[in-house]
Amino acid sequence: MDKEKIIVLGAGPTGLGAAHRLHELGYKNWKLIEKADGAGGLAASVVDSKGFTWDLGGHVIFSHYDYFDRLVDTVLKPKGGWLDHERESWVWMRNRYIPYPLQNNIWRLPAEDLVPCVDGLLEVYKANAISGRAAPKDFYEWIQTYFGAGLANVFMLPYNFKVWAYPAKEMSCAWMGERVAMVDMKRILSNIIQKKDDLGWGPNAQFRFPLHGGTGGIWNAVFETLPKENIKLGAEVVSIDVLAKIITFKDGSTETYDKLISTLPLDVLLNSSNGIPKHITDLSSEFKYSSSHIVGIGIKGGKPDSLKTKCWLYYPEDDVPFYRNTVFSNYSPYNVPDHQSGQWSLMLEISESPVKPVNTETIAQETVDACKKAGMILEDGEILSVWHTRLHHGYPTPFLKRDELLEKIQPVLKNQFQIWSRGRFGGWKYEVANQDHSCMQGVEAVDNVLFGTEEMTYEYPNVVNAKKSFARKNFTFDSAPLKDLASSSSKPNSH
Repeated sequence: MDKEKIIVLGAGPTGLGAAHRLHELGYKNWKLIEKADGAGGLAASVVDSKGFTWDLGGHVIFSHYDYFDRLVDTVLKPKGGWLDHERESWVWMRNRYIPYPLQNNIWRLPAEDLVPCVDGLLEVYKANAISGRAAPKDFYEWIQTYFGAGLANVFMLPYNFKVWAYPAKEMSCAWMGERVAMVDMKRILSNIIQKKDDLGWGPNAQFRFPLHGGTGGIWNAVFETLPKENIKLGAEVVSIDVLAKIITFKDGSTETYDKLISTLPLDVLLNSSNGIPKHITDLSSEFKYSSSHIVGIGIKGGKPDSLKTKCWLYYPEDDVPFYRNTVFSNYSPYNVPDHQSGQWSLMLEISESPVKPVNTETIAQETVDACKKAGMILEDGEILSVWHTRLHHGYPTPFLKRDELLEKIQPVLKNQFQIWSRGRFGGWKYEVANQDHSCMQGVEAVDNVLFGTEEMTYEYPNVVNAKKSFARKNFTFDSAPLKDLASSSSKPNSH
């Protein structure tokens, strides 16, 4: 089996998960190839010219897998370990803070919003008592069906457009899973009567963050455990001849392979490949995604009391360009160069798509101005740094007919051309695109390549999101009986 050469394209969480698994198993004939000069992909971190650390979006660690927990705990321990946080997330709208999830805390809304929200919820409650209702055909119908017209108009529709940069009617509703808090009518009414804040919902109610290095510190630590002779950085893919199994890079160099685990965006992979049938490559134009602008603001002084303990905030209204604001210095004091001098930081996210354009030249200043206007930076705050980057592939949109496209493309890539396209954009399943999911997609792809075990994360998102699952053991490739490894890799966790 070692005679087969496995190439892993991309050193983000999926590629690093695959490389770690190959190394863990003792498999020798593999190579990890990355376009950038370092590891992390979309989970990398950047230190700007002023010494402030930034993530490429609002990333936190909460896990569905014991395997993932063991991996990141092992590699991060020598780097200073973790900070544990209780999530404190809020919605800023109607000139007030409302605890997240909004639907559990609508008692804080002004009466002109609260009344239609309650009316809509009561209509939903009555309608859902009727059996035989047709399933929602898109995300818009799903919102109306489960949240009612009031909450839809007040929050769900405007906020989700700001996040996804596409109308809800163009999105499917099969991806939500644990992403959206469902309505509990009794709970909501109780909160209204008692005027009680309700903040505890969600898989990330508790989360961890590295003490040093931002989110990228996790993946740099994984990367450092890998043998350097199996790694090639600064190599941008130009083309892939899937018949000859040759990858050509921008510098003219080439690599052959027998099996390929690719984390390139699926549309990019199809457009870069020669030899895949045209009726498959033509589907690349049908994929929808949004770009992400990340703006980091490093500040000294001028931090409002209202932000001292908050983790992140959501913004559904159009008076600010961003949809989420992370108080990034609250994640770790070492995200700023000198926290003892009163430095702190905000990290803000703005989505972009063909139907939601953004002026790249002005968005950073627009964001700073909006933060000041909204009172997030007080007058005595000194702005030390403004950092901005644009991620062309930011969010893999769960568009209508996404699953239909994937069912046409993925079996052809895997069965005809021995290409496993996995990861946030390689697999194009947002519901399993968190860091733990992405890493495990790489781990499970390796097990599928070598032993034929099922890829539970990619194939069964609802199962893996239901609980911590699918234990894996540390085997030596040369000594592990294949049947034992296969059975241990797909067996549900007993915890």
